[in-house]
Amino acid sequence: MRLYSFYIDSSACSGCKTCQVACKDKNDLNPGVNWRRVYDIQGGEWKSENGAYQSAPFSYNLSISCFNCETPVCVNSCPTKAIYENDNGLIIIDQELCIGCRYCEWVCPYGAPQFDRDSNRMTKCNLCEDYIIFGEKPSCVAACPMRALDFGPTEEMIKKYGKGVRVFPLPDPGQTKPGMIVKPHKDAGRANPDTAEALIRDDL
Repeated sequence: MRLYSFYIDSSACSGCKTCQVACKDKNDLNPGVNWRRVYDIQGGEWKSENGAYQSAPFSYNLSISCFNCETPVCVNSCPTKAIYENDNGLIIIDQELCIGCRYCEWVCPYGAPQFDRDSNRMTKCNLCEDYIIFGEKPSCVAACPMRALDFGPTEEMIKKYGKGVRVFPLPDPGQTKPGMIVKPHKDAGRANPDTAEALIRDDL
């Protein structure tokens, strides 16, 4: 089991992207490099009621980043072993070994590894390691005005929030065993590939 997990309350997320901005500011990320991203899930369907069809739209948001998976496909795909698990149990990238091949980007189901065109290297969320070793929350969690994010030791998060559920558009967690607990939005059960689309607007 991963040492740490993120808790994501999709029902409380307003899509303000404060978490994304806080991450970019703290890590001085270049434009287009977003270690935390906010999905905009939109969809709907037509329902027949009293002989007439009525639209039933829905929309909600989901904030994601690297989930420091227990079975990290990014680590297994790296030909130079630039991605590895450090002594603190965190998956990080050694910039000296990275050749920018982008294999890790292609295999990660969460889009966590991000290519930096200025350095021609891969980058990714490090869970604000410099914060958490002193018992502080990552910058994205601390910045959220809706308190839709939380972070801590996995066992503590499960005890506090339960194990969470899988929601669209996230993949089967059994693939990589991510450190992630999701509380779904009330309309999440209506979202699937046939009724909804998930957008990430690269505007930061």
